[in-house]
Amino acid sequence: MSAPYVLVLYYSRNGSVSEMARQIARGIEQAGLEARLRTVPAISTECEAVAPSIPDEGALYASLDDLKNCSALALGSPTRFGNMAAPLKYFLDGTSNLWLTGALVGKPAGVFTSTASLHGGQETTLMSMLLPLLHHGMLITGLPYSEQALLDTQGGGTPYGASHHSGPDGKRMLDPHEISLCRALGLRLAKTASLLENGRGQEA
Repeated sequence: MSAPYVLVLYYSRNGSVSEMARQIARGIEQAGLEARLRTVPAISTECEAVAPSIPDEGALYASLDDLKNCSALALGSPTRFGNMAAPLKYFLDGTSNLWLTGALVGKPAGVFTSTASLHGGQETTLMSMLLPLLHHGMLITGLPYSEQALLDTQGGGTPYGASHHSGPDGKRMLDPHEISLCRALGLRLAKTASLLENGRGQEA
């Protein structure tokens, strides 16, 4: 049996969400678990494939096996009119076999997003990503107000998940509070996954 890992699955167009994914991975690794970063290809209205089978740079494309075998999931996307981006939804729409077999039932999951404006739909985007995870029977892990950064932030940060305000040009870097909350989300997911794995081991 392979070592447990937390899958950090995301779509990023301008780099903000991918940087959040890296910070979440640091929180996961702080808890002693592997963080497996994966992305999804862009989609097009054209019929022919437009993306290479392997990305030119950055994280590899996710497979259903990456999702099936993970111990926990962090799911991230930029906002598109208050919703997750189409490439990520397209990938999730193809997970019916995992739903039919209950492969993700009982596994912890959290979400993260980045928006160009501070009130650009962060919470609705996070909620849109939570819906399919609930259908899969996953255990939702948010960010509690015991995280001081959630009280102090002047940028992103919600109890529903980590978020980032990238600015109109998409160039605003993650601030210290946003970084802290990304890492806290990764740490919570990894700790929860470890507790559940240990509990299942004792039952066996």
